[in-house]
Amino acid sequence: QVQLVESGGGLVQAGGSLRLSCAASGRIFSINATGWYRQAPGKQRELVAVITSGGTKNYADSVKGRFTISRDNAKNMVYLQMNSLKPEDTAVYYCNARIAEYYSPTYSADYWGRGTQVTVSS
Repeated sequence: QVQLVESGGGLVQAGGSLRLSCAASGRIFSINATGWYRQAPGKQRELVAVITSGGTKNYADSVKGRFTISRDNAKNMVYLQMNSLKPEDTAVYYCNARIAEYYSPTYSADYWGRGTQVTVSS
C-alpha cells in the first residue's frame, strides 16, 4: 500500500519561511509527476507547484519567485521550500504523486497525503 506523508507545516509570521516534506512509501516501482496542492477554508483545492520525473517544474502564479519545489528520487521525497510567506498562503497543503507499484509497473495512479496545515500570521 502506497502512502504519502507530509510534514513541516506550522505557524509562521508573514515574511517567514517553511519547508514542507513529503515521504512516499510502499511497493513503489516508479514515481512520475509529483506536486503540492493547497486548500484554504471555503475555497477549492488548487495547484501550488508540480515537478516531473525529469525535473521540469511549474508553479502557480501566486507563488512564483517565492516557493521552490524539489525532489529526491533516491529517497522518494518531494519538498516545497516556501519563502516570503503571506497570510493568503494559509491553507492545508497536500502532497500528490502519480505512482506505479511493483505489481503493476505499467499502470500509474494518483495518491494523496492527508495534508499539513500552514498558517501565516500578519
